[in-house]
Amino acid sequence: MPTSAPPWLRFADALRPDAREALGQLAALGLPARIMSGDRGEAVAAVAGALGIAGQGDMRPADKMALLEAEIAAGHRPLMVGDGLNDGPALAAAHVSMAPASASDVGQQAADIVFLGDSLLGLPKAVRAARATMRVVKENFMLAIGYNVLAVPLAMAGKVTPLIAAIAMSTSSIIVIANSLRLRGAVK
Repeated sequence: MPTSAPPWLRFADALRPDAREALGQLAALGLPARIMSGDRGEAVAAVAGALGIAGQGDMRPADKMALLEAEIAAGHRPLMVGDGLNDGPALAAAHVSMAPASASDVGQQAADIVFLGDSLLGLPKAVRAARATMRVVKENFMLAIGYNVLAVPLAMAGKVTPLIAAIAMSTSSIIVIANSLRLRGAVK
């Protein structure tokens, strides 16, 4: 009775449909991407090549940490995105870290941000939101400093009545709050 060769089953993970778009948006924001993975080097090279980014496989958690520490020592502020158990230390060490809700418990706990859903477009959206927030915070500081530079000397010189000072203070607070409310629709 002839025996036939056992059948081979090939498994491969498909790229997330929006991976290229998310990486393109991150690159446009000045954030080049690279893959750091514990997966086989050949598999990582194929995915990195398909995405047009650098990639390194066969990495242990300590290797990822060393790479992040080198980036930090060079003055960079790396954003780490990971979902595996072995990503936990690197997620904790990165300047900012994100993990999908489907990540391991360790990955979720180590990450600064956990994003919902399967879409990677939340990554550039979070970066844009953070940058818009910092811009508004700086504007609000400048508004508050400007108000105090003008109002405090006038109040100390007795040029403003307490009622006018209270109205001016309330008005400056309303301006700062209104400026902050611009963030609600700032990021799309």
